Amino acid sequence: MSYQTYHHNRNYGCRITEFILAGYRAVTLENEKLRVTVIADKGADIYEFLYKPLDIDFMWRTRLGLRPRDHFLPTSPRSSGFHMDYYEGGWQELFPNCGGPSLHQAAEIGQHGEVLLLPWDYTIVKDGVDEIEVRFVVRTVRTPFRVVRTMSLRGGDAVLFINEQVTNEGSQEVDFTWGHHPALGWPFMDETCRIDLPECRIRTYAQYNPTDSRLRPDQVSAWPIAVGNDGGSIDLSLIPGPEAKAQDMVFLEGISDGWCAVTNTSKRVGFGLRYPAEVFKHLWYWQVYRGGEGYPWWRSTYNIALEPCATLPILSDAVGRGEALKLGPGAMMEIKMLATAYEGLTRVTGISDKGIARG
Repeated sequence: MSYQTYHHNRNYGCRITEFILAGYRAVTLENEKLRVTVIADKGADIYEFLYKPLDIDFMWRTRLGLRPRDHFLPTSPRSSGFHMDYYEGGWQELFPNCGGPSLHQAAEIGQHGEVLLLPWDYTIVKDGVDEIEVRFVVRTVRTPFRVVRTMSLRGGDAVLFINEQVTNEGSQEVDFTWGHHPALGWPFMDETCRIDLPECRIRTYAQYNPTDSRLRPDQVSAWPIAVGNDGGSIDLSLIPGPEAKAQDMVFLEGISDGWCAVTNTSKRVGFGLRYPAEVFKHLWYWQVYRGGEGYPWWRSTYNIALEPCATLPILSDAVGRGEALKLGPGAMMEIKMLATAYEGLTRVTGISDKGIARG
């Protein structure tokens, strides 16, 4: 016997909620395990990635948080662009530039690209009890790209599936770089967390080494052991507490199997990504443990980010190194990735293409 013959306004199974949050259009994709909130009007940022069984949101929130854009006018423009003035934390898409500002092909592009500050249109593609799917679309302003991101959840699974397409709508070949910036923080992240990765190399660069870094600049070492400033060993798979008062930036390379996982071993819950390593050839590993003296962190943050990126910073430099991605007139590139939440593990040896974390 059927007890209900309609499915709109559901409060069970897979469901979608559209609402206004701090003045921005927002969309929540939700099932029995996950609640994922996307800020459509600001970069289609993933603002919330909540694992419902334990009420754990993996995403880090900045000190300022999400604020209405029309209520704040900077007293002076930042040379790097406006990203940091509106950075609420969470998960940003970096496109078509990763890192600081870039000038290439006469296009001035600010920190971390164009799309993270643009409003995205969206369409609900599927809205069923067993599966939901929302498609987000944006066109860049200073470059000729169209980006389509489709996000979906399936009933009973703690896995967010992401499919993306980038199209060059211009009539000439265009260079670009591309990345994702999911930032994780307290209360999920603490000193009982560990990072698991496939076999790879750690590389640091003097030009990107923060002044309060624990790590020796210009080194290459095998994951997870890096060389510290004092010549000692530092295990980067272990998260220190806020007493470290440090900020580190490393670039992980030589990854052939694109996955990473962060596990809180005391809570026995974790967050993992699977991504195409043939496109995102570098995994940037940003760490702030009450470090970052002065602007913009003021030693007030405790967070990390594992960022799959196509190149090292920045677009113009990536072109010079021969690393930049390219699309000819009308050409399209497509990727698939996923984010997953898991329980019961203290160590991860891999994440499958269905989002299953292996212990």
